[in-house]
Amino acid sequence: MGKARSLADQLGTRAEAVLLGSGTAPASLSLLSAGAHRVYVCDDPAFAVYDPECLVATLVGLAKAHAPEILLLGSTAMGREVAPLVAACLQTGLTAHCIDLSLNDQNILEQKIPAYGGLLSIICPERRPQMATVAKGVFAAPDLAPSPSGEIIAVPVSQDVSGRVKTLEVVRAEPDTVPLDTAATIVAGGAGAGDAGGWRQIAALAKALNAALGCTRPAVDEGWAPLDTMIGQSGCMVSPALYIGVGVSGEQQHMVGITQAKVMVAINNDKHSPVFNQVDFGIVEDCRQFLPVLIEKIKNRQATRMTCG
Repeated sequence: MGKARSLADQLGTRAEAVLLGSGTAPASLSLLSAGAHRVYVCDDPAFAVYDPECLVATLVGLAKAHAPEILLLGSTAMGREVAPLVAACLQTGLTAHCIDLSLNDQNILEQKIPAYGGLLSIICPERRPQMATVAKGVFAAPDLAPSPSGEIIAVPVSQDVSGRVKTLEVVRAEPDTVPLDTAATIVAGGAGAGDAGGWRQIAALAKALNAALGCTRPAVDEGWAPLDTMIGQSGCMVSPALYIGVGVSGEQQHMVGITQAKVMVAINNDKHSPVFNQVDFGIVEDCRQFLPVLIEKIKNRQATRMTCG
């Protein structure tokens, strides 16, 4: 919301937010506090369970009615599905997983993504709205106004829904590890793990440190780690006090996800790896030989503390 308000101020227009859900109306005040001039609220039982068709139809209807210059959505699991459907319905472009947004000298939105070893700016000069998705944590949260002013407008749920998609059951899985987005310590593994055995050692380090376990794209592609643990441009953005990258090469697509980490450590057997130019501390070792020793020392240190305590 903070970035949306900043862009709106530069364009001399309003920052408006859309809140869709069931029982979510009270959250509209938080959006006003965060900088929205106006909040469109669709609080309806139809949104009690995730229904992409209903979400898309309602967003498209609002966009057609109010013709925004820019439309931003969160790069969440839902946002990554809904955003391209909305863009297709509005016949406009969409840039996913942006890590920065700015206006050029023609007041056209520059949507920046990591690519080709740097940042690539994408623009949509002809079609409107200009659409982008942004992951949580990319932009700093705005200061909340204690006494916000602005409009809250109730809107109906769209009836222009085919009903092709129906949610029959919702099964919520309990996380068996520390959540990445709130973790104080994160251990992330990459292709340098080598194989499933190497990955199990990385997971053991995370367990020994009571840390969240994250990964890079190769670990997902190899089947070692689930997609929802991927950190980076197309994954999640994190801000731990301590980040430990094991077998991570330093590709920008991953590193953009850890820019808010306070202390970064990398373990890699290639002393020329680009990752060492981007972290606070580097350890040049083969992780498959180094991790068992490190884990043993951590366990011994923890046992000593428990004995002394």
